[in-house]
Amino acid sequence: MSRSASEKHEPTLARRSFLSRSAKMGVATGALAASNPVWQALATADDGKPPKRVLLRSSWQTVNIGDIAHTPGVLSILRDHLPDVEVTLWPSNVDHGVEELLRKEFPKLKIAKPRSEALKQAFRECDFLLHGSGASIVAERDLVKWREETGKPYGIYGITFPLKKSSATSARNGDAMDRSVDVLNHARFVFFRDSKSLELARSLGASAPVMEFGPDGAFACDLRDEPAADRFLAENQLEPQKFLCCIPRLRYTPYWTIKPNVKFDPIKHARNEAMKEHDHAQLREAIVQIVRKTDRKVLVCPEDRTQMAVGKEMLIDRLPKDVLSRVVWRPNYWLTGEAVSVYMKSAGLFGNEMHSPIMCIGHGIPAIVCRFEEQTSKGYMWEDIGLGDWLFDLDSETDRNRIVPTVLQMANDLDAAKAKADEARRFVEKRQRETMAVLRKELASVS
Repeated sequence: MSRSASEKHEPTLARRSFLSRSAKMGVATGALAASNPVWQALATADDGKPPKRVLLRSSWQTVNIGDIAHTPGVLSILRDHLPDVEVTLWPSNVDHGVEELLRKEFPKLKIAKPRSEALKQAFRECDFLLHGSGASIVAERDLVKWREETGKPYGIYGITFPLKKSSATSARNGDAMDRSVDVLNHARFVFFRDSKSLELARSLGASAPVMEFGPDGAFACDLRDEPAADRFLAENQLEPQKFLCCIPRLRYTPYWTIKPNVKFDPIKHARNEAMKEHDHAQLREAIVQIVRKTDRKVLVCPEDRTQMAVGKEMLIDRLPKDVLSRVVWRPNYWLTGEAVSVYMKSAGLFGNEMHSPIMCIGHGIPAIVCRFEEQTSKGYMWEDIGLGDWLFDLDSETDRNRIVPTVLQMANDLDAAKAKADEARRFVEKRQRETMAVLRKELASVS
């Protein structure tokens, strides 16, 4: 998925080149397009008709590089496969420099913020609403609003559909699930990012015309910040391919430590405290084994703003002294571009998070996922893309005992690990092409 700017826009360039050659040859573009379905879409983009317009509902928050990655990932997929579609982003949040990152990478992107005149205009002009990847139907109410106010179609792209949301301590009631199923049923398509979500939706009566496995949009996130990554690696004496990344995570993200409007939750805090040693002991031992048995270092880094402190407490501060000299702790948060650039220079990643592994696999970098019940079923996407051997359930003693040897094997046989990651990447890209074909068909049917 890592492509140069010229390669990213190859379809547009190809169309222009095709039209130019056709004119020089005195051949009617329409005739050629009619005889060649591949060029048909390219040729008709300049037929004077207005472009199809998609309103992307995404960008849920900016305190997590995974939540940030959903949006540029889906935008990249749209740009690569539907280059003539005009996209407007309807975000929840693009602060902390994220809006600037998106505008730099996608200069033609329109952004319609909540309650703005631009959003009202998008409701009038856009042909289709696409709900981006997330931990649930994040913007469920907005899909209902779109349907009721415009009567236009919508689709859902790369979500988990859980009985209990990852931020909740109890399951949703039957009425709430029924409302969600109704939203699924009114969609033109729903792509679930893990097959267990698809199974649950079907068992509850969901029956959208298309319901299939569709990868999380973050697999296609190609944001980069090479200068920042190079500076960080140089400052910490980390050489490309000579280190692995490790990401800690508590059962519940303690948002009350980073968001002033979030109240302290004693139930979540108690669960975190009870499980934090259990959930990090194997990661810590893997770090020890990597340092003692290989020539590689380990970088302990965050996926969200709470995890620097978790990494310090549960990993760094509890490591043997002889190991610490070859372990680097990142004390500050980073944005997605710098993180992706660092991951791509690493030998692989392991830990308790999901979206950093997703971004790694999207670029063919090996990544091991440790999950637990509170994370819903999203981790099972590793089985769906052929990486079941790299998925571990921390609530299973058998799985926990296999974490350290698997991490060590990845570190010792990087060629085999990269080949496995690359195979998963190719499968994901295949599904991206197939899902975009579904969207292309839906847009073609819009009058």
